[in-house]
Amino acid sequence: MDWHSHIDAYCERIDPGFWSEPINALTNLAFLVAALWVWPRTAGLPLARALAAIVFAIGIGSLLFHTFATLWSALMDVVPIGAFILLYLFAVHRDVIGLGLWSALGATALFIPFAAIMVPLLGMLPFFGISAFYWTVPILLVIYALALRKTPQITRGFLTGAVLLALSISARSVDETLCNLLPFGTHFLWHVFNAVMLAWMILVYRRHMLAGAARDR
Repeated sequence: MDWHSHIDAYCERIDPGFWSEPINALTNLAFLVAALWVWPRTAGLPLARALAAIVFAIGIGSLLFHTFATLWSALMDVVPIGAFILLYLFAVHRDVIGLGLWSALGATALFIPFAAIMVPLLGMLPFFGISAFYWTVPILLVIYALALRKTPQITRGFLTGAVLLALSISARSVDETLCNLLPFGTHFLWHVFNAVMLAWMILVYRRHMLAGAARDR
């Protein structure tokens, strides 16, 4: 495998040059801004702080991918996203649902077979197949929102996050379809909506934790 092989997957990129995707590259600043905005609001919450740090890493990884556009930079792009999903699920299982450490880890690991089942199914659908893996997340958010409906704040937060992410994934999915109409594509909106969504999800978790601390006083 050639880790330096070039990847051309977006409307904006027309050659292998470093700055061939200026809009896609620069809009990764949204992740950095989101992470820095959330960071001071997560004091005293180690998992929330870790999630904010991962959002910063997502911005760096995506910036690398949209400049170098190689296999190694694609890995730098997707690994932090996967880390955020798994850590957030662990936080939900441990701190929202109230599972013990090992049970929370086991429940989090179930995301892997869930994705393994859902991705091929979504891949058969015309629109959803383009971003099949990412669609597993808003689907999961809706499932958890319904399961946790006795906690209205969490339910509202998760459903709002699912809507934001659905908009984000849709922008990612139509990028190449709209190349003739929008030469710079729509992928940059994936960055912007995603940054807002990730920050929102961290704050949903933060509000839950602070509310619990207030009840315990």
